[in-house]
Amino acid sequence: MYIEQLYTPCLAEAAYYIESNGEAIIIDPLRETEPYLALAQKRGATIKYIFETHFHADFVSGHIDLAAKTGAVIVYGPTAETSFYSLVAEDEELFTIGDAKLKVLHTPGHTMESACYLLYDETGKEHAVFTGDTLFVGDVGRPDLAIKSDLTQDDLAGLLYDSLNKKIKTLQDDVIVYPAHGAGSACGKNIGKETFSTIGHQKKTNYALQPMTKSAFVSVVTEDLEAPPTYFTMDAMLNKQGYENIEEVLTKNTNPLTVDEFEKSIEKGMLVLDTRTADEYEQGSIKNALNIGLNGQYAPWVGALLDVNQPLLLITDEGKETEAILRLARVGYEKVQGYLKGGMEEWKKAGKPVSSMNSITAKEFAKNLEQKNIIDVRNASEWKSGVIEQAKLISLADLEKQFSLLDKQQHYYIHCAGGYRSMMAASLMKKNGFTQITNVKGGITKIQEEQVSLVEPVNSH
Repeated sequence: MYIEQLYTPCLAEAAYYIESNGEAIIIDPLRETEPYLALAQKRGATIKYIFETHFHADFVSGHIDLAAKTGAVIVYGPTAETSFYSLVAEDEELFTIGDAKLKVLHTPGHTMESACYLLYDETGKEHAVFTGDTLFVGDVGRPDLAIKSDLTQDDLAGLLYDSLNKKIKTLQDDVIVYPAHGAGSACGKNIGKETFSTIGHQKKTNYALQPMTKSAFVSVVTEDLEAPPTYFTMDAMLNKQGYENIEEVLTKNTNPLTVDEFEKSIEKGMLVLDTRTADEYEQGSIKNALNIGLNGQYAPWVGALLDVNQPLLLITDEGKETEAILRLARVGYEKVQGYLKGGMEEWKKAGKPVSSMNSITAKEFAKNLEQKNIIDVRNASEWKSGVIEQAKLISLADLEKQFSLLDKQQHYYIHCAGGYRSMMAASLMKKNGFTQITNVKGGITKIQEEQVSLVEPVNSH
């Protein structure tokens, strides 16, 4: 038996390849199919099933395209309804993969169709459980994404409590836990940095698996939930109803534009998305370009900050064009009109205007701190570890909604944890008419090295 976790850090997502005696299955594949096809070909195996743990909200799955290319059957847990052919399994139904078996464990709570898959090795021993968004390392799936008129987040949290206690905690302590996400995913509140664990370790260390009443569990898992990104509803629907073939999307969106063509497209109202690093963006970009760098959680932040129907123009480093377009397609953003051929170098050679961003080091920032207007764009969970006393606490996801509370005549200093999000925030503010903005390099991590005192947060948005 062979298991491989295919982890994608920029989405904090884990897909899985499981194989026994020439037969393979894929669990929760990303939208591009090539990695799974190549792995099966390399190992001389046939992909028999594609198992989905639930209707993913944070990315568009590759289940439909992969099934079309392999003839593999798509399998969902009980109660799932799809617009394409899929096998809706029964609770505790067994599937054979070579000499191994996989049991369906219906675990509603994160969503109603959520299922975990318990893998038995060739000897019949419980080996691993693929928990999707039901159980993470150090956390559990948020229960507010499948709310309906007759189903509240408390109802879902109660179902999650039952699923964990009746289906997950009863497994052997040495069973390996393989979740669908790691740290940074918005599918949980505070997921740990490890990408796998064991049932025994999670029963000892995961707050949500400690002995408690159902009412106490509901309270703790629904506490401090931040609003999910707006694109989540769209992605869940695409995964349920179907989507355009990924190769067709890439062909349509990969469109090199000359400087003149790029400039004319801007004049038509298209948004420029600069995907280079914060340092590169700082040195010069196109006026009103928004910086969301490929060097971080690029696609989820596009999903959090931009309307899916907004036509996009891309600035990338040479050779990064396809990556930038593919990663957008992974979260359902398919309206890329083109990219600047030759990048910013060509723009500069043509003598076109360049806009720069002001940044300072943490050391410079720490001087005369009390005289500065500061915006901390980290998340609420990060603020708990301490904030600068006079800082305005506005998470990046909420920043644009709070612009009316800010004064465009004031000078604002912006920081996050490490500098990635603060440059996004600075570019977003600049695009919206704020002219006096300074990005703090290195974020709170570097600021603390300058002996700046932090206090408990008192105000936040």
